Amino acid sequence: MQIEQYNMPDELYYEENHFWVREEGDVLVMGMDDFAQTMAGEIVYVQLPDEGKKLKKGKKFAKVESGKWLGKVYAPVNGELVAVNEELETSPELINDDCYGKGWMYKIKPSDMGELQELIHGAEAVEKWLLAEIEKYAEE
Repeated sequence: MQIEQYNMPDELYYEENHFWVREEGDVLVMGMDDFAQTMAGEIVYVQLPDEGKKLKKGKKFAKVESGKWLGKVYAPVNGELVAVNEELETSPELINDDCYGKGWMYKIKPSDMGELQELIHGAEAVEKWLLAEIEKYAEE
């Protein structure tokens, strides 16, 4: 789904800090959404925590940097970090080039898959949320 100039696939789940989540079996794949990577500019560093790290919903577990921005990555659900995208260590710009594909960041084994329903999902909800975010950042 295209919302203004941003590509926001409507089958994904989004969390309010502009990370997307996609179900892949019993694992959740996570990455930075198109709005966030556009606003941040060229991504120059992605922290890749150790696999096996326990994640607590809403708590910071990593960071991302661009030339003009330092962002925190918050866990979208409770669970365990089961994989990190090692390619981002040497090519963090993959997030800018393909944020929903090769630029994925983390894979999480959730404690409760039901927590996914607490994220922003569905065309109408995503559009309403993103338009509010675009307006908010336009005022800053």
